[in-house]
Formats: sequence, C-alpha cells, structure tokens
Amino acid sequence: MGKLTKISGPVVEAEGMSGASMYDVVKVGESRLRGEIIRLIGDVATIQVYEDTSGLMPGENVESTGEALSVELGPGLLRSIYDGIQRPLEGIAAAAKSPFITRGINVPAIDKQKKWDFSPKLNAGANVKKGDILGTVQETELIEHRILSPVSGTILSIKKGKYTVEEDIATIDTGAKKQAVQMMVRHNVRKPRPSAEKLDPAIPLITGQRVVDTFFPIAKGGTCAIPGPFGAGKTVAQHQFAKWSDTQIVVYIGCGERGNEMTDVLTEFPHLIDPKTGKPLMERTVLIANTSNMPVAAREASIYTGITIAEYYRDMGYDVSLMADSTSRWAEAMREIGGRLEEMPGEEGYPAYLARRLAEFYERAGRVRCLGSEERYGSVTVIGAVSPPGGDINEPVSQNTLRVTKVFLALEASLAQRRHFPAFHWLSSYSLYDDMLGKWFTQNISSDWVSLRVEAMALLQKEAELQEVVQLVGPDALPESEQVILAVTKMLREDFLQQNAFSEVDTFSSLKKQYYMLRNILHFHKRAIAAVELGVQLKAIIAMPVKEKIARMREIEEKDLSKLEALYSQIDSEFDALDKK
Repeated sequence: MGKLTKISGPVVEAEGMSGASMYDVVKVGESRLRGEIIRLIGDVATIQVYEDTSGLMPGENVESTGEALSVELGPGLLRSIYDGIQRPLEGIAAAAKSPFITRGINVPAIDKQKKWDFSPKLNAGANVKKGDILGTVQETELIEHRILSPVSGTILSIKKGKYTVEEDIATIDTGAKKQAVQMMVRHNVRKPRPSAEKLDPAIPLITGQRVVDTFFPIAKGGTCAIPGPFGAGKTVAQHQFAKWSDTQIVVYIGCGERGNEMTDVLTEFPHLIDPKTGKPLMERTVLIANTSNMPVAAREASIYTGITIAEYYRDMGYDVSLMADSTSRWAEAMREIGGRLEEMPGEEGYPAYLARRLAEFYERAGRVRCLGSEERYGSVTVIGAVSPPGGDINEPVSQNTLRVTKVFLALEASLAQRRHFPAFHWLSSYSLYDDMLGKWFTQNISSDWVSLRVEAMALLQKEAELQEVVQLVGPDALPESEQVILAVTKMLREDFLQQNAFSEVDTFSSLKKQYYMLRNILHFHKRAIAAVELGVQLKAIIAMPVKEKIARMREIEEKDLSKLEALYSQIDSEFDALDKK
C-alpha cells in the first residue's frame, strides 16, 4: 500500500510501492481509480491513471492489484461497446444512471450472470493440445464462439449445458495438476497471443473497392495506413472496409476522435446491415470508443485492448479486420503522457520511442496457423487511419507508420473536393503486397490480371506527364494518339476508380466484375490507338455508342456479369465498323 505524493493530470506518483512491479494495475485514491505503473524507481511508482484525476489529493492510498493490464475474453464480446480499458459503456450508463462515465465505477466487461449454451466437441478421456477446440457457444446469429483449451493434457470431465462464463465447463489433467476450464480467460494486452506459425501474406483481403483491390491490394493479415486531411474520407473508407471486406469479425477502435464523430459511429453501426447475411453488422462487431475528451491514458491503452480482442478471435480460426481511427490521436496521448513524465522529447515533441510503439502495434497483425492439433488458420488485418495536421504526411506519426505498414492509401483533399470518392490518389498510393498477391490473382481470377493492372497504371502515369504539357499549350496541340490516352485515362478515373458508396450496386464490386471492367476499358484503348493509326478521327471515336456503355459498366449488377463479357465483343464490332468507313 502506497501513498500519493504528486499529481500531474493523468500521471501521478506514489511512495511506498516496494512490493509492486512494472505495468501492475493499481487502484488510486478513495474512488479506487484504475491506473498502471509505467515507471518504478526504488519504492516510488509513476502511474498513468485511466480516469479523471481531478479531486485527488496527496496522501491518498494507492493499492497494487499485482496484475498487468488485461482484458476479459469470452462469449459476450460481440455487440459490445467498450471504452479504452474494456469498460462497457452501456453497463456504466446503467450502473451510474447517467449518460456520463462516472469515476471509479466498476462494471464487468463481460456479463457474469448470463448463461450460455455450451456444446462439447470432445469427450472425457480425449487427449488435447493447447489451443484445441473443446466446444462451441453460439455467441450471435452469425458467429460461433469456440472455447479453446488453455493447456495440453487429458480431459477428465466435460459436459453439455448452460453455464456462465465463470463456471467450470471441463477439467483437464495436465500431468502436473488437474486444471478447471472456464469459458472466460484473461490476457495481458501488451503481450501478443501465441500462435503455432506466422504465415506469408499470400491471400488478398477483398474489400470490393476497385481502387484498392485492383491497384493497391491489402493482404489478409497485412497492414494498411490511410493518412489524409480532415474531410478526405478516412472514416467512410474504414466503414466500407468494415462492411464489405471478406472477414468474419470487425474490431473498430475510435481512438481519440471527436465526440460527435464517434457518436455517429455508435448510432450508425447498430443499424448497419451485413450485406452478406442480412443481419445487423453488430452481430460480428466489437466497438471501442475512446473520444478526445476521455482520459488520454485510456486512449493510449485502447489500441492494445482492440488488438488483443482481435487476436482472440483470430485464434479461433476467424479472419479479423481491425480499424484504428486514428493512430495520430493515440500518438498525441503518448506525447502528453511523455510530457508529464518530463521525458526527453523527440521530433515535434513526440516521445523518442514513438517508432517502436507503432511497430509493436502493427507487427501484431498477421495470418497464422493457430495453436492446436487440427489445421486452423486465422488472420488479423490492421487498417490504421492517420490524421496528420493539415494533411502533411511529413510529420513523425505518418512517416513512422509508413515505415512499418505495407499498403499506403493516400487520401487527396483535391479529389475529395471534386467529389471523387474513394479519394485515394492513384499515383501517391502503393502496395508492397503486389508481387506476393499477383500469383493468387493469376490463379483465381485471370492470367492477364497483373498485366492489365500494370498497363492501366502506366496510362495513368502517362496522363500525369501529359497534363503538364496540356496546361501550357492545351489538349488540341497534342497528337491524336496522346489525346486518346487522355480520353481513356478519364474513363479509368471516372468509370473505374470512382465508386459510389451510397449506390446499392456500385458500393461493392467483385473481383470478376473489376477484371471485366478494366479489361473493357483497356481493350477500348488498344482499338482506339489502332483506329487512329488507320486515319480515323478522334471525334468519331469519342462519339461511339459503346463509350456510353463503358461509362455505365459500374451500374451492372453482379448477377449480370455476362453483359460485361459481351461488351468486349461490342467494342470490337463497333471499331470494325468504324475502321471500314
């Protein structure tokens, strides 16, 4: 038991903490505010407090729990809305009878009274390895919660029935002792959960967004950064990824965003419908809300809370997408705490260990072979938004994020102002997964997928070079072959890269649809260049009826993809007629 000696915002000091250890969770003051020891010199502990410290006085008691900051993992996580240290916001509101978070309130993260139907997969006498599935619980209509064995050994007893998360569902003889197993486990948020093997990112995360899937693909278990200025579409992009990407679980961390923006997320998400099942999207979603007016220390912890929950579902064999919005606010929380600790600041006042912390977070993404005797694979894909001041990505958070993430989706304010969404700039963005994923696209979509992508990117690059000339002398001064390039790249930008999130048809494009759309545009380019060389005038090419059909490709539904295939032949027939004239 220690005594408070110094209070500086979210950071306090206490003497007499000789029995405590680094990163122990402590209870501070009469209100028993939750905190974590972040520095220990002799018996003097420096503590970051996850709740409002106003009203604390020197001399108040500080008690160490002897445990590291941990989250409760078990049935009941999905559909929950937590703050940064896994306190359920709805539970707090009910206990406090107030819409405001009350200090010192203690509400369990998972309902300890609710009984779940447990169905065993193994029988007594079976040998199990750590990570084997002992049984299942239907957590929501969409997700089967798999209860994993925490140890290796022989099952002494296991029985079907209704249990709370704290009741024993099985007993396992490990050889050294008999261990009771419950549905709920606790895990230190700062330690990655173990896996049998980390795999290469060789399978794409299909988002349904053409500019991403075709040009800048994200791998399952990969990392992606979305930096951009205010209003460029970071949050909408993450909503689209959450709704349409081919993952089973979504963990959304609102890390330090403004209260009204996070309120929109909390009010909209429960009403979003999962397009694949027709059920509410919340049936497979965990929300972590930590707005900018909440304590900064809890904001710093929210990232670790979210990634640990994501790893938990990964270990069951699910693909998980984690959205962090935004890591800039998380870094600002570290900067404020570092200032309170009087640490030597690094660039722009951020702590010197900013790069290491960012790397540690993103390195917890990955596709893995799960622990256990059976073959089971899961993944955590991390998509982090970055909010650089003024949209300047030369600041430290953006630059250190770019060093550790493999996909960079550069939001451009000028595109957003022209109502071009998603506003990812095709010349500034990149994906380092191209080579690894190219084999998958070639085998599963088409053998010429990679060559079409390279050809389209070359045209867009050529357009940027021609635009410099056009600004000086005008488009009419260019030879007709180069005017064809400008016409085709306009089709690429407006008919392929642009996508309407509010259109039921255009909001999602399958990979097959993306392939047919891109193939048709590039085939039009090939035939147009050939026609110009034969002496056909450019205005005749631009006036072709098939050009309007290409512009309407994105309105074709997935069930009618044969129309996109047929369009390839129509392009040939119209150009054949034009060439004969």
